[in-house]
Amino acid sequence: MTVASHDVEELFAPSGEKWQPVSRKLVTVRYIVLAMTLAIVTPLLAVGLWFVLDVWGIVVAVAVALVGVVWGGWLIPRIWRAWGYSERQEDLLVTHGVMFRKLTVVPYGRMQFVDVNSGPLDRKFGLATVQMHTASPASDARIPGLPAQEAARLRDRLSALGEAKAAGL
Repeated sequence: MTVASHDVEELFAPSGEKWQPVSRKLVTVRYIVLAMTLAIVTPLLAVGLWFVLDVWGIVVAVAVALVGVVWGGWLIPRIWRAWGYSERQEDLLVTHGVMFRKLTVVPYGRMQFVDVNSGPLDRKFGLATVQMHTASPASDARIPGLPAQEAARLRDRLSALGEAKAAGL
């Protein structure tokens, strides 16, 4: 018996749900992080390899940086497109992953608390990450790259639903 790829895809993004994407600004933030990482790693790699391979060490370091730029340029938008979340009646669905897909279902009644985080670069672009915590560490879920207003709305809604559902247990 063969399974069609769309059947497998249905496991990680059930149709019929209203999926919300994360902000496109997350791509820009990730590109900046990639550029900053390569700006630090490439010279260090070049100096280290220069001692071993002479001038070829610099060539190898630049080649590694170019591969990093091409690979990141291809992968970062794909990772961004894979993130999504859907608010349902009883739970929140969060999906992500390119090579290894993941769907997390967080029942509102199981949520213990909700965190909102935003690093300096995220704040510069008006983004935040919402993280839900449950009694089980394995079921924690996060949604990066949310506009600050959406993160605040989602935090308040999830907190209220978590309290309401937990009170009914």
